[in-house]
Amino acid sequence: MVLAVREICAGDEKAMLALGGELARAMEAPMLVYLEGELGMGKTTLARGVARGLGHQGAVKSPTYTLVEPYELGEITLYHFDLYRLGDPEELEYMGIRDYFDGRSIALVEWPGRGRGFLPPADLLIRINRQGSGRRLSVEAHSQRGVECLGRLPLEPEIITGSGV
Repeated sequence: MVLAVREICAGDEKAMLALGGELARAMEAPMLVYLEGELGMGKTTLARGVARGLGHQGAVKSPTYTLVEPYELGEITLYHFDLYRLGDPEELEYMGIRDYFDGRSIALVEWPGRGRGFLPPADLLIRINRQGSGRRLSVEAHSQRGVECLGRLPLEPEIITGSGV
């Protein structure tokens, strides 16, 4: 059930990174975020912004072939999943998917539909669509934790530009 929604426009890649940083500052572990959008919509770019916003200094690569990239960030762990190449959702059970969702983790899951039946419900669902040369993000809260995260997003107006990034 959707409890709250925010619509946000990001004009370019820098804006997606900036939005990821804002999301990182609004998130509190534990949190599960689903990222939906067609190929090339910026899911990994948004995840990169979240990782940097949480303090990660190194490269953030897409975990397309490894399924998950962990980032130890002090008291929390960020898990970035990309399920695009998942052959069967049951593979998540074999890799111990439930162990990733503990009280000190934030998990970002690209292509969550491919893990249907084996993933817990999301706190936030972020749908990314093309809007002109930029992107329009629909950020849906599906839990009270998600509602609280949306409430901490300091985005006014709801258009993000890449300036200052």
